[in-house]
Amino acid sequence: MSEDRLNKEGLNTRAAGVVAGAVMLSRVLGLLRELIFAGLFGAGRGMDAFLTAFRAPNLLRDLFAEGALSTAFVTVFSQRIATEGENSAWKLASKMATLTTIFMSLVSFLGVIFAAEFIGFLAPGFPAEKAALTIELTRIMDPCILMVSLAALVMGMLNATNRFTVPALASSFFNIGSIAGGVAFGWWIDPHFGERSLIGLALGTLLGGFLQLGVQLPGLYKAGFRFVLDFNWRDPGVRQVLLLMLPAVIAASAVQINVMINSIFASYLGDGPVSWLSYAFRLMQLPLGVFGVAVATVTLPVISRASALGEMGRFRSTLAKAMRLAVFLTLPSAVGLIVLAEPIIALIYQRGKFIDSDSLHTAEALQFYAIGLVGYSCIKVLAPAFYAINHKWTPMLVSFLSIGLNLALNWIFIFHFKMGHRGLALSTALAATVNFTLLYLLMTRVSGSLESKALASTLCRCLLASLPIGLLGWYSHSWLASFGHSAVITRAGAMLAVIAAAVALFLLASWLLRIEGFNEFLGIITRKLKRR
Repeated sequence: MSEDRLNKEGLNTRAAGVVAGAVMLSRVLGLLRELIFAGLFGAGRGMDAFLTAFRAPNLLRDLFAEGALSTAFVTVFSQRIATEGENSAWKLASKMATLTTIFMSLVSFLGVIFAAEFIGFLAPGFPAEKAALTIELTRIMDPCILMVSLAALVMGMLNATNRFTVPALASSFFNIGSIAGGVAFGWWIDPHFGERSLIGLALGTLLGGFLQLGVQLPGLYKAGFRFVLDFNWRDPGVRQVLLLMLPAVIAASAVQINVMINSIFASYLGDGPVSWLSYAFRLMQLPLGVFGVAVATVTLPVISRASALGEMGRFRSTLAKAMRLAVFLTLPSAVGLIVLAEPIIALIYQRGKFIDSDSLHTAEALQFYAIGLVGYSCIKVLAPAFYAINHKWTPMLVSFLSIGLNLALNWIFIFHFKMGHRGLALSTALAATVNFTLLYLLMTRVSGSLESKALASTLCRCLLASLPIGLLGWYSHSWLASFGHSAVITRAGAMLAVIAAAVALFLLASWLLRIEGFNEFLGIITRKLKRR
């Protein structure tokens, strides 16, 4: 796709569709990874330890792959291409690659050295044996931080040159490596998959990191990048990326920091809550990644170039359209997850050591997490826009408020209302919703109108169009339960039938209500069919 075409079309829904498909594959593989591990290890002490140890590399993977480094670099790289040409942009890329390699190697090394202190902070409620296992797993996985950081930088380069498919698929290779390597190494260590097999899962995570980086390198070479060690970090572009990253690290990681805070509280709730929350959040990330991240990925280069060229009208219209599309795609997903949480969790996770009570508790967490799904997805779209117009501190300050609110709500829901892990999920969802609301109000003040009436109309119409999903999901529970002792493929077929019917009802209602996002969605499908 040419730059001219992308510029003329604004938000390119075809590119969003390509990214959405690739990200969907990655999220499905991520779910497959979780259900395999859940079946092998359940939701007890061992998985609590592994998931807590995985928190650091996973936080940085989410932060850099979909957050601070990628956001800051794409913004500056896109502006450099628009104003100085590709050669200048590639030189900047070499400088950033050199800096990232050195700095993240140091971070990985410090993570290994201070693993005990980190776990003591992250899970203060863990007993001694559980903490020791968590520390050991953390030290094995920490080098993954370097690989996912470089993978994020490469992803930014490819996205900024309008190459979206391979970067979106890279996370799939992370999951493939984690699954294949984790199971193989785990079986090699202990064929019965006792707690020592968790070391195999940690080694599989390292393999996944190597694959996530390696699969993108051929595309980067084809795009024209030739890496040269360059220690000239006084380049204004490097300085600009770093200045954007500092507030972006805090702003883009608000959700993950809130999840980390939840883990600290959950460590005091016994064995299980850490795993229940993690499994639920993983499932919620499927629509978040497929829709929210996909729309945000193709929006950022467009609005960055529009801002660099002073085309604020195109900046506002593209951003407004992206948020309406995110609402159209994620609001029905949220309703579906809320009403179908328990049968979905039972179908995906309940086997082996993952029992009925684990399904129930994980479903409770999922229902409360889903309340914030629209807020999560719109943050993905809106927060990077502040960096494109050089208001880099605004998302960071809002994130401080979000994190403080999450802490306060955790305390209230856990100790006052006695909601347990459900309160932790609800506080995260409410904090994300408040985060988006504040960002939206502030963006309208600094950039002008974001077509608020159109957004409100889309939100209200999507709520109406989602009512059939809620009713169908609610009344299908007893029918789905009748397949409780059937084969997995039969249960999956019944669930897919309900989901297909719900999607059809939503699309029909969207057409009747003339929701804007319906035309965008229909356009994506039509182009796919024509290409075939």
